[in-house]
Amino acid sequence: MKVSWRALPTVLTKEELLDKAFARAKKAADRVDDSDRVFRVRKQLNRMVQTASDILVTYLMDTVNQWPSLDQSPQFDVSMIDACVGCDDYRHHLSMLQWASNQISKIATQNTRKITRTAKIELMHEARREAYGRISSLIGRVGPSLEWLGQSREILKKLPSIDQLSPCIVVCGAPNVGKSAFISALSSGNMEVNHYPFTTKRIHLGHFTFRRLQYQMVDTPGLLDRPMEKRNDIEMQAISALENLGSLVLFLIDESENCGMSIEEQKNLLEEILELLAGTTVMIVSTKADLHGTKPENWDLVKQFETQYLAAGEEQYTELPLLIDSNGYITISALENVGLEALKMEIVRIVKDNSPVDPMTLPDGWYRKD
Repeated sequence: MKVSWRALPTVLTKEELLDKAFARAKKAADRVDDSDRVFRVRKQLNRMVQTASDILVTYLMDTVNQWPSLDQSPQFDVSMIDACVGCDDYRHHLSMLQWASNQISKIATQNTRKITRTAKIELMHEARREAYGRISSLIGRVGPSLEWLGQSREILKKLPSIDQLSPCIVVCGAPNVGKSAFISALSSGNMEVNHYPFTTKRIHLGHFTFRRLQYQMVDTPGLLDRPMEKRNDIEMQAISALENLGSLVLFLIDESENCGMSIEEQKNLLEEILELLAGTTVMIVSTKADLHGTKPENWDLVKQFETQYLAAGEEQYTELPLLIDSNGYITISALENVGLEALKMEIVRIVKDNSPVDPMTLPDGWYRKD
């Protein structure tokens, strides 16, 4: 299930909601026509109470139903909600709207009954005023919940939209090792640039497609590119959420050390990430191959195999030799387009090997449309 926070409508304030309900109720009453004054007033006031109630109940329940249920959401989304706004508050404020909806329905039933059972116009108006007063009081009580949801929507809509049903590769490494350039080189389209609400760092989300299955690549600056002691509690929650994406972790290493961190410091960071994301396969990839003094020994071989594969034009899994540098690390050259296809094949292989076998799933490569 892919959660799209941007698709959620703006949450009305308590004043806007009451104005909408009472204005619609007034218009509904104006459409009543009856020659008998008592019957006409009874119908008008009943319609006002019922219309206002229906609008409020429908809006409140629509809001509850439009927001993703934590019990039915993927663990990654639950973890991110908890890190951003808190799961307890999330449940509480949605339950407040549901409670208010039930109470408003009861008030409408009680007061329309009062209006129907009396022949005195004064008592009818009194019952309508009572209904409006109690309804307004209830909306006032859930006003803070409406405000909280409105603010939370603005926070949550900044989250990257990650499809839980598609493989996701987490790209990490020291700052300035070329993570965004790496994702851009492997991506088949433009990268989506976003950011976590609790950090000023931007997130880069790219993807490539193999046999109609989309492979997502997410860069998480500020979360996995610095030592443990510099991370705060919210960032640690976000890191724990990344465990649930779990297809593969690519750790980029800059052997030239132009990123500002020594090889030793980068290896220490790798050890921390292995501990934080225990249980997830980690592949080390050397970046900036163009800055290396000499080309990898198998450069021409890899280039030849990739050229033949691309010329064939058939999107089939093929074992291509990986571009290996002098230190034994997998590497690519985005500038000369060497090693990219081989690395994609290796990613596809690892993700497929790590995927649980489910006899109820569709065949590999089957087109799934959201």
